[in-house]
Amino acid sequence: MANHFSALKRARQTEKRTAVNRTNRSRLRTALRGLRESIAKGDKKAAETSFRETVSVIDKAIQKGTIHKNTAARYKSRLSARLKAASAK
Repeated sequence: MANHFSALKRARQTEKRTAVNRTNRSRLRTALRGLRESIAKGDKKAAETSFRETVSVIDKAIQKGTIHKNTAARYKSRLSARLKAASAK
């Protein structure tokens, strides 16, 4: 365990940041899961709405430092391709 005041403070900060990061990551994963499910169901209207919401959550995750911008771009690209393929069917 930390002995110095600065180390104790850093431990407290780490706990808070871990909780925030966990919340943001969970929100992102939930949005991704919801979009993938709506695409799998074949509900075009719901999938498009969910896509817009998911992209917003992804962009917020970039701003908060939860994910890297290239990771976000890869997610958006792949989800967009899935949505387009599902719409074509």
